[in-house]
Amino acid sequence: MERAEAEAIYDSGRESCVRVLLELAGRVEQLTVSHARLEERLAVLEQKARADSRTSSAPPSSDPPKTRQQRRAEARAKAKELAAKGSAARKAGGQDGHKGAGRSLVGEDQVDEIVDHFPDACQGCGHEFGVGEQVAGGRFGRHQVSELPPTAVVVTEHRTHRLACPGCKAKTVGVLPTAVAGSAFGPRLAAAVVTLTARNRVSRRDMSELARELFGIGLSTGSVDAICQRASLALAGPHEALVAGVLTSPAVNVDETGWSTAGEQRTLWTATTERAAIFRVAEDRHRDRLLELIGEDYAGVVGSDRWWA
Repeated sequence: MERAEAEAIYDSGRESCVRVLLELAGRVEQLTVSHARLEERLAVLEQKARADSRTSSAPPSSDPPKTRQQRRAEARAKAKELAAKGSAARKAGGQDGHKGAGRSLVGEDQVDEIVDHFPDACQGCGHEFGVGEQVAGGRFGRHQVSELPPTAVVVTEHRTHRLACPGCKAKTVGVLPTAVAGSAFGPRLAAAVVTLTARNRVSRRDMSELARELFGIGLSTGSVDAICQRASLALAGPHEALVAGVLTSPAVNVDETGWSTAGEQRTLWTATTERAAIFRVAEDRHRDRLLELIGEDYAGVVGSDRWWA
């Protein structure tokens, strides 16, 4: 209502003012009732939104989907709750009455070195044992320590010499063997690099640092990648034989799951038998990716009852 309209009502007399005030009071009352109903409805909706299969009789299938962050937050909260309960009821370390599970000892035939330790003096009278008295008996305690030997890369220099023929005076240079000329890194070092990068998913940069720290050799990220590429070419034949063996088996189990590559979501497809398995990272989980894995020969079978049986 504008000021001019309010002044006009006031000038029209007492009855007009009372009528307008009553109308405004009625509207305010209606708005108050509507607001109370909305608040009540909002409270009911919020309660329903918080309810799930754990706090109500609703089935688990009715629970709303949770994000990965929500699941991780709930898992952390549950772990903290269990840890708090456990710390109050249990002490750290092995519990009373618990049978220890120590590391089993290897056989003496697998031991590289045996070191004998004798007491210096008697605990009873203090007699000091001489060298002639320190003789191993039939019973002794055993404690084994496993350790890596000093790891260092063995560098072998191959020299190609040039000889002059005594007859024609032509000079000929020696040729490197094929196994040596192909790379500056030996097969065992290359196998270690490929195992760490492929099997254990160590990045090229981290592998370069590990080679320097563990083996004492400088490997650039380009060298690491070159080693992996050569290994991929060398394993192409065995890999094709493995794929053929899996896909020609009477029964093949196929599955897929989520995968992350360089922070991007991918799909890991697998085709397995009792003795072998194929793993392949694809962009998605569409049917075309499945056919790329198992081959077009199965195209007529995929989706049928015989395939999923």
